[in-house]
Parts: sequence; C-alpha cells; structure tokens
Amino acid sequence: MRFPIFSCVKKTGLGFALAAASAICYGTNPLGALHLYAQNYSPETVLFYRFFTAAILLFAVILAKGSHFKISFREFLALVAFGFLFAVSSLTYYASFKYMDAGLASTLLFLYPLEVSVLMAIFFKERIKAWTIASIAVSMVGVALLYRGGDGSTLSSVGCLLVFLSSISYAIYMVMANRINLQMGSVKMTFYAICFCLCFLLLYSVTLGAGLPPLFTQASSWGWGFMLGFVPTVLSLIFMVKAVKIIGSTPTAILGALEPVTAVTIGVTVFGETITTRLIAGIILILGSVVLIAVKK
Repeated sequence: MRFPIFSCVKKTGLGFALAAASAICYGTNPLGALHLYAQNYSPETVLFYRFFTAAILLFAVILAKGSHFKISFREFLALVAFGFLFAVSSLTYYASFKYMDAGLASTLLFLYPLEVSVLMAIFFKERIKAWTIASIAVSMVGVALLYRGGDGSTLSSVGCLLVFLSSISYAIYMVMANRINLQMGSVKMTFYAICFCLCFLLLYSVTLGAGLPPLFTQASSWGWGFMLGFVPTVLSLIFMVKAVKIIGSTPTAILGALEPVTAVTIGVTVFGETITTRLIAGIILILGSVVLIAVKK
C-alpha cells in the first residue's frame, strides 16, 4: 500500500536537493577559471572553451529529447540579444577574478535579483514595496562591509565595476526573458543564447583581446574547460529546470544562495583566499537581502 503523502514529501525533498545541487554546481565557476588563469589563459579564452563545451553538450541533450532546432525570426533576434548579454555578463564576471577574490565577486554578482526589481520599477512601473527597499538597504550595508575590510583595505574599484556590469547585464537578461516570453524550453533557449554568446566572445577576442583563442596544449586545460562547460553550465541548468518543475521558482531561487557560499568555500579552501568576520557578516547580509526578495515574490 502506498501513502500519497510520503510520495509527495519524497518528491519535494528531491526538488530541494536538485535546487541545492544546481546552485552548488554553478558556484564551482571559480574552480575551473582560476586553475586556467594559473596556466596563463585569458578570461575570454576560458569562457570560449566553457561555452563551446556547453553548446556541444546541450546540442546532444536536445537531440536526445527529440526536440527540433527551428526558431522564428522574432526568436532569432531575441536570442541574439540574450547571447550578447550572456557574453557581457560572463566576460565581466570572469575578468573580475583578476581584481578580487572569486568568492567576493560571486557574492556581489548575487545582487542581480535586487537589480531586477529596480529595473522592473523603472521601466515597467512596478511598484517598489517596503520590503524591496529594506532588502536594498540591507544589501548596501553588506556591500559596504565587503568593500572595506577589517584591516582598512578596500576592494578593487575596477573589480567592483566589473561585477556590477556583470550583475546588471544578467538582470537585464532576466527582465527581457520574462517580458519577451519565448515559447521554447530552457535547454533550447540556453543552447542558442550560448551559440550567439560564442560569436560575441570571438568578436571580442579578435578586436579587443589577444586574437583567436589558442588551442589548449595540456590535458589538465581540456579537463578544466570540460568541467566549466559541464558542471556550472549544463548540469546546473538541468538541475534548475527540474527543481523549478517540482518545487517552483521561489524555493529554487532561495537555495540559489548556495552559489556564492560554494564559491567562497572554494576560494578559501582551494585558493587560500582570506575570510574575516567582517566579510562573513557582509556576505550574510547580502544573501539575506536577496532571500527576502525571493520569499516575498
């Protein structure tokens, strides 16, 4: 005899586990990126291999599901815009690792839900409620704690600017995706966005970077490149899509707080990044402000 309530609890538990796994997977971005930086590869080269690998894997997933690749001209235009925003957000995020600890960069990037709320209020006249203002205020206190460490030193202004550009471009992407509402699955949409993102990354490399991405010459380089394409990109996306279907977007967004926590943990344990009580307090305030936004929505 089966008890429906036990089945429901088991399914909900699976949903929470998938949401947590998605966030943890995405939080591993610094692990591969910093190892490849140590081998003297540029951010655009690292991102090229990350998204090239992800595109191949997502192509295989779409084929396995029996889905078609056809898109309309309207969808094409939207996906080109998504690809551009993907490229800007990813490039500035990865570049920020050169100027500040990856864990702190990941925490500051996590402010994008607050930026989404502000953008919706400015451009679509959504009313900013009291709890949104409170969340923004709390997050600003957290940023202030991160910006000036306990020893009086400050974060790199260039690094902070890069992370801000990354988070705001991702917030714009989120708003556009919500308003345009393309009638296609998340995997297919991400596949095309990544393909166009690759085009913009190549354009950047040729015009402003060091030229075409060099071929990896070490097995470890290919390993880290594959890891970036698989774990924080494809695996994270698949887990997130499944989690949203089971428990909904709000709990999934709340568990997204594990992303920067994972990045901070990797930074401290693997790369010897410093952590102080002041930084921990700042991180908690920022995560708390974003979780409040998710809960209220």
